[in-house]
Amino acid sequence: MKLLKNFLARKNFNKKIDLDEKTVFYIFEKVIKKEYGRMGGENIQPRFYKKGKIFIKTQSSNWANEIWLNRQSLIKKINQELGREEIKEIK
Repeated sequence: MKLLKNFLARKNFNKKIDLDEKTVFYIFEKVIKKEYGRMGGENIQPRFYKKGKIFIKTQSSNWANEIWLNRQSLIKKINQELGREEIKEIK
């Protein structure tokens, strides 16, 4: 009979699972709505995700400026929700 600890030792539980675009967008929208409310959720939309970068579209330059000024704080909050340092940049 095999021991459970031998089985667990062979398994790689630290394996990094790639996140899909939908998951990242869901977390992004959740953080945006929490920070900026309904108006922020309506005016700031994620468009594309690739290699740790979220590309967004805003309805006005004022929203773009708001995101740009608070991007480090938003990245930190998104990564906390994801549970790891996945997001590197918001563009």
